[in-house]
Amino acid sequence: MAAGISFQDLRGRARRKLPRFAFDFIDGGAGNETALDRNEAAYRVQCLQPRILVNSDRALPLNRSFLGQSWSLPFGIPPIGLAGIAWPEIDLLLASAAERAGIPYVASTPATVSLERLHEAAPTSAWFQLYVGKSQEITSDLLDRARNAGYRTLVVTADVPRPGLRQRDARNGFSLPLKPRPALAFDLLRHPGWALRTARGGAPRFANLEPYASQGSSTQSLAQLMAGQSSGRLDWALLRQIRDGWSGPIILKGVCAPQDAARAVDAGIDAVWVSNHGGRQLSSAPAPLDVVPAIRRALPEGFPVALDGGIRSGEDMIKAIAAGADLVFAGRPFLYAVAALGPTGASRLIAQFANELENTMAQIGWSDLDRQCGAG
Repeated sequence: MAAGISFQDLRGRARRKLPRFAFDFIDGGAGNETALDRNEAAYRVQCLQPRILVNSDRALPLNRSFLGQSWSLPFGIPPIGLAGIAWPEIDLLLASAAERAGIPYVASTPATVSLERLHEAAPTSAWFQLYVGKSQEITSDLLDRARNAGYRTLVVTADVPRPGLRQRDARNGFSLPLKPRPALAFDLLRHPGWALRTARGGAPRFANLEPYASQGSSTQSLAQLMAGQSSGRLDWALLRQIRDGWSGPIILKGVCAPQDAARAVDAGIDAVWVSNHGGRQLSSAPAPLDVVPAIRRALPEGFPVALDGGIRSGEDMIKAIAAGADLVFAGRPFLYAVAALGPTGASRLIAQFANELENTMAQIGWSDLDRQCGAG
């Protein structure tokens, strides 16, 4: 990646290369998008306290332990639904990049590549993210498939009781399958690279749900199946049932309230993931960076905490760690990196994040990610 390229650079390049409906699907948030704005603004206003005269004339350690596994870097790639709208089979590109870098990759229920293929691409890095949908039969089978594929860590997403109301998608008339319209045809003509790649690789699809569709079903029926994965059926009792049936670690994703974090501990959950779904569910949701200190205080000492939402740089990651997160995740930057730079974009972004992390640590006098300041 060229020196000095920023998140805004990647976003701008991706915007030029993607059709409007595809860019807006990735870029947009719920309602008036104030939660999306709030996520990023929280990092802009948060400062770090520089400390001077700390000897940093060495490679600063960036490794992190989380749920008993050692990771090379303190960040990972979160579950991203319908990621293939940015690049065909981008899920495989992201999984492979994560495996090479030694960071977590979370395969999503609405991935555009099957969970089995994603585990093959990232056998030591992949976790599986579960939406508890309306159908218990589908939910149980997804868990069986994840177990049989070799996944050990399960991420249960808890913040989708209803589909998010995303105005950009509504304005663009975005749905699956894409409906032929003059505006869509003109948009595709203006973005021939995306159109040709998609024609060769196939339209984005919900690969994990295809086994549950009727024989010869349309993309529309798969989209309806996916809509059923946004369900208010998940409650604490059902979460305990999932806990009882899964032998590995479980992370509860979508926690924004300290009370819910404390209750997750009582339910036998192994880690909480502070998230407002990237601002894509509730426009009034608080920024994860703002609530993680209170959530940390509500948990037992040393209880693992992950976080996503608004992270755009390695410096942002340090702010999240300073606020109380153990491991952080960035989603949109990876989609923009691949859309802007091609198949190598994910690996190049990982390298840039690592460089930004180490530079920030040196600037503020951290000797490691446990915030040990050599200045005393």
